[in-house]
Amino acid sequence: MPKMKTKKAAAKRFKITATGKIKHGVAGKRHRLMSHNSKYIRQNRGMDEASKADKPRIMKWLPYGLK
Repeated sequence: MPKMKTKKAAAKRFKITATGKIKHGVAGKRHRLMSHNSKYIRQNRGMDEASKADKPRIMKWLPYGLK
């Protein structure tokens, strides 16, 4: 049976922690930041954890995890 392929778009967007949680970047941080207030920009800094409902679908896209 051939190897399963990793979805490269998912590999670029998600990180898997050592405990198996999935982290992703926060939306709304690329452009038009002048229309957002400082609190919004500050609170959406860094990465966020993906929900439990999305985890099985994301793990199907990353069959061998990330290195």
